[in-house]
Amino acid sequence: MNMAVNRFKEAIAAGSAQLGLWSSLCSPIGAEIIAGAGFDWILFDTEHAPVEIAGVLPLLQAAASGTAETAVRPAWNDRVLIKRVLDIGARTVLLPFVENADEARAAVAACRYPPDGVRGVAGSTRASRFGRDREYLRNANRTTCILVQVETGVALGNLEEIAEVEGVDGVFIGPSDLAASLGHVGAPGHAEVQDAIRDAQRRIAGCGKPAGILAVNPDDAQRYLDWGYVFVAAGVDNNLLARGADDLLSRLKG
Repeated sequence: MNMAVNRFKEAIAAGSAQLGLWSSLCSPIGAEIIAGAGFDWILFDTEHAPVEIAGVLPLLQAAASGTAETAVRPAWNDRVLIKRVLDIGARTVLLPFVENADEARAAVAACRYPPDGVRGVAGSTRASRFGRDREYLRNANRTTCILVQVETGVALGNLEEIAEVEGVDGVFIGPSDLAASLGHVGAPGHAEVQDAIRDAQRRIAGCGKPAGILAVNPDDAQRYLDWGYVFVAAGVDNNLLARGADDLLSRLKG
Protein backbone atom coordinates (compact mmCIF):
# COMPACT_ATOMS: atom_id res chain seq x y z
CA MET A 1 0.00 0.00 0.00
CA ASN A 2 1.22 3.48 -0.86
CA MET A 3 1.12 5.19 2.53
CA ALA A 4 1.35 8.63 0.90
CA VAL A 5 -1.99 8.15 -0.90
CA ASN A 6 -5.44 7.81 0.66
CA ARG A 7 -7.55 6.62 -2.27
CA PHE A 8 -10.80 7.16 -0.39
CA LYS A 9 -9.95 10.75 0.49
CA GLU A 10 -8.93 11.54 -3.06
CA ALA A 11 -12.03 9.88 -4.52
CA ILE A 12 -14.59 11.71 -2.39
CA ALA A 13 -12.80 15.02 -2.97
CA ALA A 14 -13.22 14.40 -6.69
CA GLY A 15 -16.90 13.56 -6.23
CA SER A 16 -16.41 9.93 -7.25
CA ALA A 17 -19.10 7.75 -5.67
CA GLN A 18 -17.71 5.36 -3.08
CA LEU A 19 -19.76 2.34 -2.04
CA GLY A 20 -18.96 1.05 1.41
CA LEU A 21 -19.97 -1.44 4.05
CA TRP A 22 -20.41 -0.87 7.77
CA SER A 23 -18.75 -3.43 10.04
CA SER A 24 -19.97 -4.17 13.57
CA LEU A 25 -19.07 -7.85 13.90
CA CYS A 26 -15.66 -7.19 15.50
CA SER A 27 -14.33 -10.28 13.72
CA PRO A 28 -10.99 -10.35 11.87
CA ILE A 29 -12.26 -13.20 9.70
CA GLY A 30 -15.37 -11.19 8.88
CA ALA A 31 -13.20 -8.14 8.18
CA GLU A 32 -11.03 -10.13 5.78
CA ILE A 33 -14.07 -11.47 3.96
CA ILE A 34 -15.82 -8.14 3.43
CA ALA A 35 -12.64 -6.19 2.65
CA GLY A 36 -12.11 -8.39 -0.39
CA ALA A 37 -15.69 -8.22 -1.63
CA GLY A 38 -15.07 -5.25 -3.89
CA PHE A 39 -16.46 -2.37 -1.83
CA ASP A 40 -14.54 0.87 -2.01
CA TRP A 41 -14.40 1.32 1.76
CA ILE A 42 -15.13 -0.48 5.01
CA LEU A 43 -16.05 1.30 8.26
CA PHE A 44 -15.12 -0.39 11.53
CA ASP A 45 -17.44 0.93 14.22
CA THR A 46 -16.35 1.29 17.84
CA GLU A 47 -19.20 3.54 18.99
CA HIS A 48 -21.99 0.96 18.99
CA ALA A 49 -19.96 -2.21 18.43
CA PRO A 50 -18.39 -3.98 21.44
CA VAL A 51 -14.74 -3.46 20.53
CA GLU A 52 -11.90 -1.48 22.10
CA ILE A 53 -8.64 -0.23 20.55
CA ALA A 54 -6.80 -3.54 20.97
CA GLY A 55 -9.62 -5.25 19.11
CA VAL A 56 -9.61 -2.77 16.23
CA LEU A 57 -5.99 -3.53 15.37
CA PRO A 58 -6.61 -7.11 14.12
CA LEU A 59 -9.57 -5.82 12.10
CA LEU A 60 -7.31 -3.39 10.25
CA GLN A 61 -4.66 -6.08 9.83
CA ALA A 62 -7.18 -8.53 8.40
CA ALA A 63 -8.68 -5.96 6.05
CA ALA A 64 -5.26 -5.02 4.70
CA SER A 65 -5.35 -8.12 2.49
CA GLY A 66 -8.43 -6.80 0.68
CA THR A 67 -9.07 -4.02 -1.80
CA ALA A 68 -11.21 -1.68 0.30
CA GLU A 69 -9.89 1.41 2.03
CA THR A 70 -10.60 1.20 5.75
CA ALA A 71 -12.11 3.76 8.11
CA VAL A 72 -12.73 3.71 11.85
CA ARG A 73 -15.41 5.42 13.90
CA PRO A 74 -14.05 6.14 17.38
CA ALA A 75 -16.55 5.89 20.19
CA TRP A 76 -16.56 9.66 20.58
CA ASN A 77 -15.03 12.85 19.22
CA ASP A 78 -12.24 12.55 21.77
CA ARG A 79 -8.63 13.48 21.06
CA VAL A 80 -7.23 10.50 23.01
CA LEU A 81 -9.43 7.97 21.24
CA ILE A 82 -8.65 9.59 17.88
CA LYS A 83 -4.90 9.51 18.54
CA ARG A 84 -4.98 5.83 19.41
CA VAL A 85 -7.04 4.92 16.34
CA LEU A 86 -4.69 6.82 14.05
CA ASP A 87 -1.59 5.31 15.66
CA ILE A 88 -2.76 1.76 14.89
CA GLY A 89 -3.06 2.63 11.23
CA ALA A 90 -6.48 4.13 10.51
CA ARG A 91 -6.19 6.77 7.79
CA THR A 92 -9.85 7.73 7.65
CA VAL A 93 -11.83 8.50 10.78
CA LEU A 94 -15.51 9.27 11.29
CA LEU A 95 -16.14 11.40 14.37
CA PRO A 96 -19.65 10.98 15.82
CA PHE A 97 -22.13 13.49 17.21
CA VAL A 98 -20.54 16.70 15.94
CA GLU A 99 -23.07 19.48 16.55
CA ASN A 100 -21.21 22.74 15.86
CA ALA A 101 -18.17 24.27 14.23
CA ASP A 102 -16.12 24.24 17.43
CA GLU A 103 -16.56 20.48 17.76
CA ALA A 104 -15.62 20.05 14.10
CA ARG A 105 -12.49 22.14 14.62
CA ALA A 106 -11.61 20.03 17.65
CA ALA A 107 -11.95 16.90 15.52
CA VAL A 108 -9.60 18.29 12.90
CA ALA A 109 -7.06 19.38 15.50
CA ALA A 110 -7.08 15.93 17.12
CA CYS A 111 -6.20 14.35 13.76
CA ARG A 112 -3.31 16.64 12.91
CA TYR A 113 0.23 16.93 14.21
CA PRO A 114 1.48 20.33 15.41
CA PRO A 115 1.61 23.07 14.40
CA ASP A 116 -1.68 22.37 12.60
CA GLY A 117 -3.21 20.34 15.42
CA VAL A 118 -2.69 18.63 18.75
CA ARG A 119 -2.12 14.98 17.85
CA GLY A 120 0.59 13.45 20.00
CA VAL A 121 3.73 12.20 18.25
CA ALA A 122 4.93 8.62 18.66
CA GLY A 123 8.04 7.44 16.87
CA SER A 124 7.21 3.79 16.27
CA THR A 125 3.59 2.87 15.53
CA ARG A 126 1.81 0.68 13.03
CA ALA A 127 0.76 3.86 11.21
CA SER A 128 4.41 4.60 10.37
CA ARG A 129 5.22 0.94 9.75
CA PHE A 130 6.92 0.97 13.14
CA GLY A 131 9.21 3.81 12.17
CA ARG A 132 10.20 2.40 8.79
CA ASP A 133 8.15 5.02 6.93
CA ARG A 134 10.37 8.02 7.54
CA GLU A 135 7.94 10.30 5.71
CA TYR A 136 4.88 9.40 7.77
CA LEU A 137 5.02 12.36 10.14
CA ARG A 138 5.42 14.68 7.17
CA ASN A 139 2.56 13.15 5.16
CA ALA A 140 0.01 12.24 7.84
CA ASN A 141 -1.76 15.61 8.07
CA ARG A 142 -2.29 15.55 4.32
CA THR A 143 -3.35 11.92 3.93
CA THR A 144 -5.63 11.55 6.96
CA CYS A 145 -9.28 11.82 5.94
CA ILE A 146 -11.47 13.53 8.53
CA LEU A 147 -15.20 12.90 8.40
CA VAL A 148 -17.64 14.42 10.88
CA GLN A 149 -21.03 12.97 11.64
CA VAL A 150 -24.15 15.11 11.78
CA GLU A 151 -27.00 13.29 13.48
CA THR A 152 -29.23 15.73 15.39
CA GLY A 153 -31.58 18.58 14.68
CA VAL A 154 -29.15 20.92 16.45
CA ALA A 155 -26.35 19.83 14.13
CA LEU A 156 -28.57 20.34 11.08
CA GLY A 157 -29.11 23.91 12.23
CA ASN A 158 -25.34 24.39 12.19
CA LEU A 159 -24.68 22.33 9.07
CA GLU A 160 -23.01 24.97 6.92
CA GLU A 161 -20.75 26.12 9.76
CA ILE A 162 -19.67 22.52 10.35
CA ALA A 163 -19.11 21.70 6.68
CA GLU A 164 -17.06 24.83 6.06
CA VAL A 165 -14.51 24.08 8.79
CA GLU A 166 -11.08 23.83 7.20
CA GLY A 167 -9.81 20.28 7.33
CA VAL A 168 -13.21 18.59 7.32
CA ASP A 169 -13.07 16.28 4.30
CA GLY A 170 -16.68 15.14 4.37
CA VAL A 171 -19.91 15.29 6.36
CA PHE A 172 -21.73 12.07 7.19
CA ILE A 173 -25.42 11.98 8.05
CA GLY A 174 -26.51 9.47 10.70
CA PRO A 175 -30.12 8.55 9.82
CA SER A 176 -31.07 6.67 12.99
CA ASP A 177 -29.99 9.28 15.51
CA LEU A 178 -31.30 12.02 13.26
CA ALA A 179 -34.68 10.32 13.14
CA ALA A 180 -34.73 10.09 16.95
CA SER A 181 -33.73 13.73 17.28
CA LEU A 182 -36.56 14.76 14.98
CA GLY A 183 -39.11 12.79 17.00
CA HIS A 184 -39.25 9.65 14.87
CA VAL A 185 -37.13 7.17 16.82
CA GLY A 186 -36.73 3.90 14.94
CA ALA A 187 -38.19 5.38 11.75
CA PRO A 188 -35.42 6.85 9.56
CA GLY A 189 -37.68 6.25 6.58
CA HIS A 190 -40.24 8.76 7.87
CA ALA A 191 -40.97 11.45 5.28
CA GLU A 192 -39.76 14.28 7.53
CA VAL A 193 -36.46 12.51 8.14
CA GLN A 194 -35.98 11.70 4.47
CA ASP A 195 -36.71 15.29 3.52
CA ALA A 196 -34.08 16.44 6.03
CA ILE A 197 -31.58 13.94 4.62
CA ARG A 198 -32.15 15.13 1.06
CA ASP A 199 -31.88 18.78 2.08
CA ALA A 200 -28.70 18.07 4.04
CA GLN A 201 -26.99 16.75 0.92
CA ARG A 202 -27.81 19.93 -0.98
CA ARG A 203 -26.48 22.10 1.83
CA ILE A 204 -23.28 20.10 2.26
CA ALA A 205 -22.63 20.12 -1.48
CA GLY A 206 -23.27 23.86 -1.46
CA CYS A 207 -20.31 24.19 0.91
CA GLY A 208 -18.10 22.29 -1.53
CA LYS A 209 -17.85 19.17 0.61
CA PRO A 210 -18.91 15.57 -0.14
CA ALA A 211 -21.80 14.08 1.82
CA GLY A 212 -21.97 10.54 3.15
CA ILE A 213 -24.63 8.38 4.77
CA LEU A 214 -25.43 4.88 6.04
CA ALA A 215 -28.09 2.82 4.29
CA VAL A 216 -29.43 -0.54 5.40
CA ASN A 217 -30.59 -1.91 2.06
CA PRO A 218 -29.80 -1.50 -1.66
CA ASP A 219 -32.89 0.61 -2.36
CA ASP A 220 -31.97 3.18 0.29
CA ALA A 221 -28.36 3.20 -0.88
CA GLN A 222 -29.36 3.83 -4.50
CA ARG A 223 -31.75 6.60 -3.50
CA TYR A 224 -29.03 8.37 -1.54
CA LEU A 225 -26.63 8.05 -4.45
CA ASP A 226 -29.30 9.47 -6.76
CA TRP A 227 -29.70 12.40 -4.37
CA GLY A 228 -25.99 13.17 -4.68
CA TYR A 229 -24.47 11.45 -1.66
CA VAL A 230 -20.87 10.62 -2.53
CA PHE A 231 -19.83 8.00 0.03
CA VAL A 232 -22.56 5.59 1.01
CA ALA A 233 -22.33 2.58 3.31
CA ALA A 234 -24.79 0.23 1.64
CA GLY A 235 -25.32 -2.13 4.55
CA VAL A 236 -24.08 -3.48 7.87
CA ASP A 237 -22.24 -6.80 8.13
CA ASN A 238 -24.15 -8.11 11.15
CA ASN A 239 -27.44 -7.33 9.41
CA LEU A 240 -26.26 -9.21 6.32
CA LEU A 241 -25.42 -12.24 8.45
CA ALA A 242 -28.71 -12.12 10.35
CA ARG A 243 -30.84 -11.66 7.25
CA GLY A 244 -28.91 -14.34 5.37
CA ALA A 245 -29.43 -16.82 8.18
CA ASP A 246 -33.11 -15.90 8.47
CA ASP A 247 -33.61 -16.22 4.73
CA LEU A 248 -31.90 -19.62 4.59
CA LEU A 249 -34.07 -21.06 7.35
CA SER A 250 -37.21 -19.48 5.90
CA ARG A 251 -36.56 -21.06 2.49
CA LEU A 252 -35.99 -24.49 4.02
CA LYS A 253 -39.10 -24.26 6.17
CA GLY A 254 -41.19 -22.65 3.47
